[in-house]
Amino acid sequence: MASFDCITFLTDYGLEDGFVAACHGVAARIAPGTGLIDITHLVPPGDVRRGAAVLAQTIPYLPPGVHVAVVDPGVGTARRGIAVAAGDSVLVGPDNGLLSWAVAALGGATAACQLTNGELWLHPVSPTFHGRDIFTPVAAHLASGGDLASVGTPIDLADLVTLPAPTSRVHDGEAEGEVMSVDRFGNVQLSIAASDADRLGLGFGSPVVVRCGRRQLTVPYLETFAAVAPGEIVAFTDSAGLISLAVNGGDAAEQLGLPPGAHVRLSAAMPA
Repeated sequence: MASFDCITFLTDYGLEDGFVAACHGVAARIAPGTGLIDITHLVPPGDVRRGAAVLAQTIPYLPPGVHVAVVDPGVGTARRGIAVAAGDSVLVGPDNGLLSWAVAALGGATAACQLTNGELWLHPVSPTFHGRDIFTPVAAHLASGGDLASVGTPIDLADLVTLPAPTSRVHDGEAEGEVMSVDRFGNVQLSIAASDADRLGLGFGSPVVVRCGRRQLTVPYLETFAAVAPGEIVAFTDSAGLISLAVNGGDAAEQLGLPPGAHVRLSAAMPA
C-alpha cells in the first residue's frame, strides 16, 4: 500500500488538556515527517452526528491521507475499532457511524478491517484512550505504507455501522429537513440542499416561510447573513451547499430554539 503524506485528526477531546498533543506525539514518533491536519477537537462531547457531519463536509477538501476521527462514547466497550478504505484515503476510528457519512462522501467503502492486530498498538492500552493507544498508532502505521490488511480482520462492508441519512425531502412545494448541526456562531445548518430552492420557487431575495414545531416565521433568503441588519434572521446557502439560518451578530439556534435534530419545514411565502 502506498504511503500518505498526511494524517488528519478530528475529535471531541477539547483543547484544555493534553489529549490532542499526546496523539500528535504518537503519530510523530511512528511516522516522522508526515503532515498532520487538525480538523477540529471541539465537537460537542459524545456528539457522533456532529462529528460525522463536520468530517463529511470537510473531507472533500483534504488531501489523500489517513483520516482519524474519535468521537467515541462507547470507548472500552465491545464496539469495534475500524479502518476503512474509501476513495484515495483510509479512515480510522470507532465503528459507531462516525465515519459513515465521510465514507459516502468519498464514494463509498472499498475495503474495511477491524483493528485486531495488537502489535501495532501502544501498550499498555488505556480502556478510555483508544485515540492515543490504538487509532493514532494504526493511522501512523498506514501513513507509513502499511497495508490495510495488516491492521486486523477483514469486515463485510454491509456490517459497518452507518448513521441514518438526515431527513430531506420536497413535497407539494414544501421542503422538510432537520437541523444537521449548529456551529460556534449559532448558525443553524439544515439538511435541505440549496439546489432544492428552485423546486420551492425560491431565489435570492425571496421570502421563505420557516416552520419549526408550532412556530412559524417568514425570513428573507439572501446570499449571506450580513445582508440583513444586525439582530435580524436570514436564510442563506452555506459553504456546504445547504440552507442555513442565521442571526446577523446573534445566535440563531438559541433565538429559534433549534437544537441538532430538530425538524424544520421551508416553503416560499405566498404573495400578499
